[in-house]
Amino acid sequence: MLALEHEFGWTRDTISGAAALNLLLFGISGPWLGRWMDLYGPKRVCLVSIALLALAAGACTIASELWQWYLLWGVMAGIGSGGTSIVLGSALINRWFTEHRGLALGVLGAAFSSGQLVFTPLLMQINMDFGWRPTLLLLAGLLGLLVLPLSAYWLADEPILKRCRPYGNAGNEIKHVPADPRPMRKAIRQSQFWLLAGSFAICGFTTSGLFQTHLIPHGIEHGFTEMGMAVSLGLMGATDIVGTILSGWLCDRFDKSKLLAIYYGLRGLSLMGLLFVESIEQMLLFSMVYGLNWLSTVPATSALTADLFGKNNVGVVFGWICCAHQAGAALASYSAGYLHSRLGNYHLAFLCSGLFALLAVLMVVRIRK
Repeated sequence: MLALEHEFGWTRDTISGAAALNLLLFGISGPWLGRWMDLYGPKRVCLVSIALLALAAGACTIASELWQWYLLWGVMAGIGSGGTSIVLGSALINRWFTEHRGLALGVLGAAFSSGQLVFTPLLMQINMDFGWRPTLLLLAGLLGLLVLPLSAYWLADEPILKRCRPYGNAGNEIKHVPADPRPMRKAIRQSQFWLLAGSFAICGFTTSGLFQTHLIPHGIEHGFTEMGMAVSLGLMGATDIVGTILSGWLCDRFDKSKLLAIYYGLRGLSLMGLLFVESIEQMLLFSMVYGLNWLSTVPATSALTADLFGKNNVGVVFGWICCAHQAGAALASYSAGYLHSRLGNYHLAFLCSGLFALLAVLMVVRIRK
């Protein structure tokens, strides 16, 4: 964000708008891509999405106009992200696992966090030493030359394609259950869907939309170094590996809605505590505490979706719930940039996000199977 401001003279809120569009299309494309996963298999959707992401990242390096950035990073990368997100993971996990689905989803969430842990400091260092264009070229190369061919070779829609059974299947006959013709018609009539979607929208507002867009600029404005803030964001990913796997393990054993209430409550309190962080030691401590439930909501929300609406409909139903998540993320991305442009800081944005997280507690405690 800071590099784009300095090179092109774009304002904070206009750059935030591109990030918001990316997050919004990430969410809007999720239900349609999830439906195609249910009907045609996750692998096809995944491969096309990875290719789209690689092309968008590479093409951004030659962008010089704001509209080009909105088209490439906002539209193309946003749609591509939707096909490689937790919707894809949820669709696959619920096909491959009959037992320990929560733990498997937790491990998958930890994989997302591992990427944040490894790549955030690395990309920040490349950005500082060589600029933002080589950073995007590295991402494009990894996606196009490594992730795409490996996914094409190894990924499989169903266990039977690898001549094995779903984990936990003790030799029972495997029957393919087709997706319901109109699963959303049933889902939108149930209050559980709206409670899940609303709480997950708040999840997006309080995580990716706010922190992945604005935490590093916030820290730099308060005297922290760029690398210090990148390490802080990476540390969130490190502790989230533990928190997300633990969350998945807990989901297999305890009431998922009560676990969600605990997660959102802790998140709201930690967000309000960020207003009092003044040293790098305090920032790192905040990152550890906050990171423990960064993605801990994902296993519980995904598993609840399968329990409530059927695992053969997870792609489209969870896709719409993730759409709400990304709508919340897009709102946070833009509104925080707007408030910063008007007030000169992010204090009100962080306070409001903490209060929203506490509101999510009241929503999830009302979810019943």
